[in-house]
Amino acid sequence: MSFDVEAVRAQFPILHRRVNGGELVYLDNGASSQKPQRVIDEVARYYREFNSNIHRGVHHLSQQATEAYEHARETVRAHINAEHAREVLFTGGTTHGINLVASAWGRRHLSRGDEVLVTAMEHHSNIVPWQLICEERGAKLRVLPVNRAGELVMDELEKLLTARTRMVALAHVSNSLGTINPVARVIEMAHARGAAVLVDGAQAAPHLQLDVRELGADFYAFSGHKVFAPTGIGALYGKLELLEDMPPYQGGGEMIERVTFDKTTFADLPHKFEAGTPNIAGGIGLGAALHWFGELDADAVAAHEQDLLAYATGRLKEIERLSIIGTARDKACVISFVLEGAHPSDVGALLNQQGVAVRTGHHCTQPLMDFYGISGTVRASFALYNNRADADALAAGVARAAKMLA
Repeated sequence: MSFDVEAVRAQFPILHRRVNGGELVYLDNGASSQKPQRVIDEVARYYREFNSNIHRGVHHLSQQATEAYEHARETVRAHINAEHAREVLFTGGTTHGINLVASAWGRRHLSRGDEVLVTAMEHHSNIVPWQLICEERGAKLRVLPVNRAGELVMDELEKLLTARTRMVALAHVSNSLGTINPVARVIEMAHARGAAVLVDGAQAAPHLQLDVRELGADFYAFSGHKVFAPTGIGALYGKLELLEDMPPYQGGGEMIERVTFDKTTFADLPHKFEAGTPNIAGGIGLGAALHWFGELDADAVAAHEQDLLAYATGRLKEIERLSIIGTARDKACVISFVLEGAHPSDVGALLNQQGVAVRTGHHCTQPLMDFYGISGTVRASFALYNNRADADALAAGVARAAKMLA
């Protein structure tokens, strides 16, 4: 089945606007993706037709909102192929999900001398929470290195996995490099040593077919705003037995069964981890986004994105003084690069003048930038609605910037 990128683009209203006199070329999808009209309409419909708090209300609006919100949870469950809807927790995003696991799981399972293993390409949100809990519990944070291509050094993994390793936390796809990590293999090796695995799926969710049972992940977190849904919403998958064993992350309304001043008992999953009024509109929007995304032919989308990655990479390689950072054999549609003699922010500013939106800086991966000996990169991150004309505009803009910043 062929992929009609122009038909998809037509469903995203923002892609038709103009920026600085030119048609918007949006290549900052690694930070946040744009939203199709269907998602915008579903969020607006909630506020317009049945805006109400969920779960305990007996009136019609509350029941309608609850039904829509829990239907969205089931949509997430099906999208990632979790076994039970109770294994799907709504969060504020990937960062929230990782912090939840680091805190709730970490306080239950980490002791002095234990080890948590992360990789050298992790986003700060998959480093700092583990540093904090390791410091609190007296555990040690260890790091799996990467090579210059931006790939995990798998030979080192066997050495780093020890009898004290309790958790391995890694990105499915690197936000800075686009590297698709061999997550299934890492999980297999970690489980053989008795360690649990958390996968940061923020960058994988908009590009890969997700199947948490096939992967064998113990925890899998992703954000809605990178997969065509609103900001402030995400999901955390956790194996049922692990979530049931974990203490609550936050206390408050909704997550309780019975409260007295002597003792509180907690609600069943997933509500035990969902204290307070949630982002109801965001949850409904996430469900709508995943339903829309699931209607597309996944193989056709993947082929389109790989074609776009190869084409854009080829165009950028034609530019003198440009070096691509991250040349892994298995990559998602992300290209990070530096231009010799030019600061990334200056390149980004010149691209912005031409209506081309990219991200510049360290991309919340400062240890990885230190490994490459650079302060940051220009990152062009593509989504399924991008086309070759976007890649041409990027290349033309960078070539122009190269001349101006020579």
